[in-house]
Amino acid sequence: MALARPARIGVVALVLGGLVVGTVALATSGAGDAGATRDDSAATAASAETTDLPRETPATTAEPVDVDPAVQAQLDYALTYWSEYNTDAYGVVTGNDCVNFTSQSLVARGWAMDDAWWTSGTGSDFDFSSPWVSSTAFMNYLADSGRATALTDDQRDQVKLGDVVQFDWDNSGDRDHTAIVSRIEGTGDDIVISYAGHTDNTDYLSVDYAITEKHPGGTAYYWSIP
Repeated sequence: MALARPARIGVVALVLGGLVVGTVALATSGAGDAGATRDDSAATAASAETTDLPRETPATTAEPVDVDPAVQAQLDYALTYWSEYNTDAYGVVTGNDCVNFTSQSLVARGWAMDDAWWTSGTGSDFDFSSPWVSSTAFMNYLADSGRATALTDDQRDQVKLGDVVQFDWDNSGDRDHTAIVSRIEGTGDDIVISYAGHTDNTDYLSVDYAITEKHPGGTAYYWSIP
């Protein structure tokens, strides 16, 4: 990227004078939780970090953006359940629910479970495959299944609403956190991406904030979904 990531922290609503290339409707209620096998292991279940994390409100003057109905269904799910878990339909991974939540949103988008990626049961009594709840296993599943295309953080111009974002906090090669791209603003070298997810329980959290302030030195990756 031409501009350093840290330089873009906190400018989500101001990038290019408010030019918005992607936005989604802000839900007034929702449910969220946490992550994968290692995903944000320091978090605890239902830990409301939203009081500590910077929350930006989407620009209210932006023109509506046409979103595929399947993607809109995924975003509606994510923005409904980012802060209140959907325990009537799914189980919860206590303290580490981010991949579980991302997987749920993909089902809402229309993805069908298969022999490698599945879950059954609700609340604390449920079964699941490793890719359903582990960020690293989910990364491998996406790569092997061909259901998404891997992108680096330098390819932000190819990221779309509803795509999956993953983080390697310590650059060890595995994945530590997984979420759903919920907002995209700016163009060119000034693209700012925000995500919704569990563990940090957020609807719109800046990727830049996550890799420079929340976990300094971390790296973001994306999975582009057709």
